[in-house]
Amino acid sequence: MSGSGMGGEAGARSARSRALAVLRVRSRALAVALLPAAVAVVLLVADVQGRIDGRGWDTARWAVTGAAAVVLLAAAAVTAVIVRARPALSPTVELAESSAPDLYRLVRDLADRLDVPAPSAIALTPDCDSWLEDRTHPAHSVRGAGPGTRMLSALRGIPGARRRTDAAPVLVIGSPFLWWMRVGELRAILAPVVAGTGPSAQPDIASARRFVRGLDAAVAVTSGPAARPGARLVLCFVGPVARLLLRGCRAHAAEMERGVAAAASERAQTVDYGLRIVAQEQVGLAYAGWDRLLTRVAVPAWRMGRWPSRLDAGVVSALTELSRRDRLAEGFASRLGERPACDLLEEPGAADEAASLLAARLFHGGPARPGPDWSPVEWQHYPEEVVDRKWRAEAARLHRVLDGMDTVPGAEPAAPAAPTLARVLEHLTGAGRDGVALAAGIEAEVAVEEAAGPPLPSADLWGDSVPLFPLQPPRTGRDLLADHVTAMVCCAAVDTAGAAPGLDWLDGPALLVDGERKSDLASRVLALLEEGDAEPLRRWLVGVGVRPEKPVRLV
Repeated sequence: MSGSGMGGEAGARSARSRALAVLRVRSRALAVALLPAAVAVVLLVADVQGRIDGRGWDTARWAVTGAAAVVLLAAAAVTAVIVRARPALSPTVELAESSAPDLYRLVRDLADRLDVPAPSAIALTPDCDSWLEDRTHPAHSVRGAGPGTRMLSALRGIPGARRRTDAAPVLVIGSPFLWWMRVGELRAILAPVVAGTGPSAQPDIASARRFVRGLDAAVAVTSGPAARPGARLVLCFVGPVARLLLRGCRAHAAEMERGVAAAASERAQTVDYGLRIVAQEQVGLAYAGWDRLLTRVAVPAWRMGRWPSRLDAGVVSALTELSRRDRLAEGFASRLGERPACDLLEEPGAADEAASLLAARLFHGGPARPGPDWSPVEWQHYPEEVVDRKWRAEAARLHRVLDGMDTVPGAEPAAPAAPTLARVLEHLTGAGRDGVALAAGIEAEVAVEEAAGPPLPSADLWGDSVPLFPLQPPRTGRDLLADHVTAMVCCAAVDTAGAAPGLDWLDGPALLVDGERKSDLASRVLALLEEGDAEPLRRWLVGVGVRPEKPVRLV
């Protein structure tokens, strides 16, 4: 037997032994719950047979019987919460085999080569990762399709199918991988993931995983708010018991998963091992490009009630641009001549749109479906429908705050001043400049607008709501002021100097002058805000041909 095979067998044995340790924790808990009932049965049988007599035995018999009833009721409550609580599932877009027959065929061929069961289904996640997910918990079998499935169904106009609960886990694939990676690279990356279905089919490991995931879900449910006082009373008791059981098996469960990962990795070494080493470089590159695309490009659109409908296609453009700028990435763009993995889908556009909408829900908290205030935007329309509108909305907010600062309390409100860049420069460079006040005013307006928006989704293990994973921390007043002043400068450049809004795939909204991106504006705005020095910005305005005294168009 080869060294790798021996390592894989050792990992499998370790995983099974740890799974048995987890199940022993469950068995001990069951034994403790049944012990009072067993003692009560012994006492009752002894009394019927006349082997015990006297008031003391009667008291003991009824006390033990009452305690057994209480313990059994408590055990039933714990069991009910564990079974009823829905273990956290990753929000995904599920792919039916009819919508991705080539991808299913690739995964099945890979499973055959690895001699493991094929995954029961395939789903996409708007992230740069891939994993197996067990969806066989009883709570999942009584629920409808998940939020990602409903998104894809709504976008394609077909009813959502109920989630399948086959024994094999679901293969979850990061959607950016499908668009950036080539078919061979995807197969190599998925090999160790698919190999994990082998240990997952082992009954002891599967049972141990279900038990641990049920405990996790029960702890999460008991930690959240309960609707009725009676429910709160039950959950207050169930919570400590579930935490105690989870502490008892947590270390064994962690070692079990390490053994499963080791066994899967060793098994997968026989399939596309050399190509996998090369493909791992693409994983890091994809993650970097995806993160930049979300934080710099998607976030500005989401904040305006628009969601880019082709994020996965956009990541290809972002990574191609990164390859062009980064010498370390030279040669990566030449891969684009090979067949992309998204060709394995029948309708790549529909899958991309569903994954893009799910990304907006996960990272921003947008609604589950498009609507009047939550509409998709194509990349070719992004500059005019997102960038230009963003700049003008921020410029309008900046002047509203300035109008409020110019109003004298108790006096008649004066007519608003013309929205010019000169007015902003004068406020920020004059003797009485007060940029900590202007920033505070903008921050207050933004907070009011965000508070008036729709409530954000949150984790709900009893229902179908989606957890929110914010991409960025809240913006400070100084950051907001810098954004608003930059937006005012850009509006003035567009209206008075013939500039145009544009899209930079890595940096987001961009100002184009004569078709070239101007990347030297930020440092001049910072000099104005931090030092009160407007000369660098004034020289920049003269060079571009901007006329600060001219009013700009606001939304």
